[in-house]
Amino acid sequence: MALTLRELQVKEDESLLLMVQEIGQGGNGFVNGLNSGSMEEFASKVQRNYEMARGIDLPDQYVPQTIYWLYDNDKPVGYGKLRHRLNDNLLELGGHIGYVIRPSERGKGYGKRLLAELVKKANEKNISRVLLTCDEFNLASRRIIETNHGELSSITNGTCKYWIETAALHN
Repeated sequence: MALTLRELQVKEDESLLLMVQEIGQGGNGFVNGLNSGSMEEFASKVQRNYEMARGIDLPDQYVPQTIYWLYDNDKPVGYGKLRHRLNDNLLELGGHIGYVIRPSERGKGYGKRLLAELVKKANEKNISRVLLTCDEFNLASRRIIETNHGELSSITNGTCKYWIETAALHN
């Protein structure tokens, strides 16, 4: 595996559109807001997410969020969202980080590596600890979070809350 993490840019290619289409609407608590039926729709969503990362025209209930693509060689295999801060809603559900691996690439260790890289990016943004939430019965996600030094702080209404100290994974 030659893995690289790349921040979303204003212009993205069709390989990423195909990946987000394969992911579909998301699942297990991950909302795939980039899912698109056409390259034009995808380009519009990419542009909006590029602006969101920079805090441009954010609605009151939103926070800046950066999208990162995970590649194995030249193939996109997943992506993650890093929210730069938390609001009341994200404290309850969502947290700082959300991530997804395309269905055809699951079970290959990409989730573990993607989360580790996102935690490092959080550290680079001076976020000292990150919150992740997942469904209580999503054992795969729980294992990924725990492997990346996630400490379970609570389980409420079927949602697990984990905290990760970003310095633990920043080398």
